[in-house]
Amino acid sequence: MKKKIVIVGGTGFIGYHLAKHCIKMKWVVYSVSSKYPTEKNFVKKVKYIICDITNKKLLKKKIDFKFDYAVNLGGYVNHKDKRKTFKTHFNGCKNIAEILKKKDIKLFVQIGSSLEYGKLKSPHLEKSNCVPISNYAKAKYASTKFLLDLYAKYSFPTTVLRLYQVYGPGQDFNRFIPLIIKGCLSNKKFPCSNGDQYRDFIYIDDVVEAIIKILKSNSVNGKILNIGSGKCTQIKKIIKKIQTFVKQGMPQFGKIKLRKEENYKTFPSIKKAKILLNWKPKISFDEGLLKTIKYYEKKIK
Repeated sequence: MKKKIVIVGGTGFIGYHLAKHCIKMKWVVYSVSSKYPTEKNFVKKVKYIICDITNKKLLKKKIDFKFDYAVNLGGYVNHKDKRKTFKTHFNGCKNIAEILKKKDIKLFVQIGSSLEYGKLKSPHLEKSNCVPISNYAKAKYASTKFLLDLYAKYSFPTTVLRLYQVYGPGQDFNRFIPLIIKGCLSNKKFPCSNGDQYRDFIYIDDVVEAIIKILKSNSVNGKILNIGSGKCTQIKKIIKKIQTFVKQGMPQFGKIKLRKEENYKTFPSIKKAKILLNWKPKISFDEGLLKTIKYYEKKIK
């Protein structure tokens, strides 16, 4: 029988790529989101369900059918609207899990965040005691603790993935790499930070592969896994690399101030994912960057 998967946040950047991949594998795919997909993030054969995940009663009605897997990519991120950010990420996750607890599903994958670690020194280890700082990070960490408690008490089949900086074709322009690519392609002055900080970047195809491996694994229940490249690159070097690849661009370093909760250096240990999933990134940063630039060159022209 065909596998059935529900992707909460299936119209977002990661959700779109995951849905596309699952359709290629001939799975039955349901997407739950607060809005209908646009032409950019629509995937043929996906069954789209429109629902606010903070509305538990409505959500229960909308996903009242049998399926094998659920992946939660849902949630709203706005650093100014802290209440809504926390509610959509924590209450939304809690609602989904409580509904799924009564269903016979094989696995619920919660997409967490590297920000759950807070100011902890890198490389981040999954066993570390987290001290999240931002409201978004606190909501993600509260979700992680809630799910692991469900696993401990009721053997609820769940895995938490802590993603680092995911990038690739189709990402919105409010994200770092598309923003820099757009700035360079326009060949106009654009503001950026001083670029001294270091971050870990992982290409979207590698993230999707990790999620699929997790869904097919029998050894990840009740576990947290870091998903990143395991390496960090200085932001200034990335901006200059994009300049070189595009052959133009006028970044104004130091025009944007970093948020107080931002770390100077952030990257994970991915040893656990390598051992449990036999997974490691396949796409080098340069290769992923060139693919991403190629995509935006076509879109912007």
